[in-house]
Amino acid sequence: MIIQSKRVYIASTFIKAQIEIKQGKIQAIYPYGTKKVDIDYKNLRIVPGFYDIHTHGYLGFDSTLGSEKGLRKWAKDLPKEGICGFCPTTVTQSPTVLEKALKQIVKVKKKKPSGAKILGIHLEGPFINVKYKGAQPEEYIIKPSINQFKIFQKAAEGEIKIITLAPENDNNFALTKYCSSHGVNVSIGHTDATYDEAMMAIANGAKGFTHTFNAMRPFNHRENGTVGASLKAHDIYSEIICDGNHTTKEALSLFFQEKKDHGIMVTDALMCKGYPVGSKFSFGGQVVEIYPDGSSHLVHGSKALAGSTLRTNEGLRILVEEAFVPFEYAIASISSNPCKYLGIDQQKGHIQVGYDADLVILNDNYSIKQTYIEGKKQL
Repeated sequence: MIIQSKRVYIASTFIKAQIEIKQGKIQAIYPYGTKKVDIDYKNLRIVPGFYDIHTHGYLGFDSTLGSEKGLRKWAKDLPKEGICGFCPTTVTQSPTVLEKALKQIVKVKKKKPSGAKILGIHLEGPFINVKYKGAQPEEYIIKPSINQFKIFQKAAEGEIKIITLAPENDNNFALTKYCSSHGVNVSIGHTDATYDEAMMAIANGAKGFTHTFNAMRPFNHRENGTVGASLKAHDIYSEIICDGNHTTKEALSLFFQEKKDHGIMVTDALMCKGYPVGSKFSFGGQVVEIYPDGSSHLVHGSKALAGSTLRTNEGLRILVEEAFVPFEYAIASISSNPCKYLGIDQQKGHIQVGYDADLVILNDNYSIKQTYIEGKKQL
């Protein structure tokens, strides 16, 4: 199959080109108009596929408590927002509940469901700080433990690729060092770490920051906090939720001025995503409600923000059109950067010969015309 457009995103710019796809891979790239094509997308943008490494659920499904049917539907629907691969993300719960959830995700991954590919699991909690727990249930938060993590990873059959933890509670950075040496990305999050503690966590193997600005010690001009470390560590990947609610558009702009090609957009989406305003769901044992601005909040107690209902293509629009982030940084945050972070950037994240044919056809209003996953049309 050959497709073409006058705007194909290659090497951080748009060129006129044709893309030949065979057996799920980009077989060749030709100048526009060289060969007879199967589909001519004319002036629509063809960009690399999108990847979400921090997302909890969708349409009533939750990674921690969900069913095989729910996970399959979620994966099948994600290409509607351009997602080609994702990391189902758990929340703090009892070890028994988490082990069951991890086994369920792996079971589905092995069956290779249609739609977006499961790239691995993001274990968010239970090794976090109570002070910055956000919407996560306090009663199940525990100190970082190598032994407990080994139990989780055994249940996940090695598929935990990211773990969010609070490094100030990790004695001698033991779990940080263990995970780093065993191919798991340690992400600093839900944390009261000082600037110095966060930097020492990086020195001991931490590779990223979880939803920067949210659920972490804030920046102050005299004590720069976890946020300061995330912004200062330019070559460390940092997540950010780009819905305009968790982080203002001005803060998004400042973030990408510092992180440039090391920012990773995440949705942090909950099971209430896809439902109308006012819908209520149980998240980690707590009730959350969708507000008119699309955010979700705890119904009781602090009424804290509890994840988003963001669609990735809408996040891209917000970054480019409202936060005025350069397109090259915005698109990298959902394509090449998450792939580099996961160590799969030699096969995904770029439009290049030999790479998987994960492609998104993007309308000018940022809606999705078509998504290709390993060369297969999804919509």
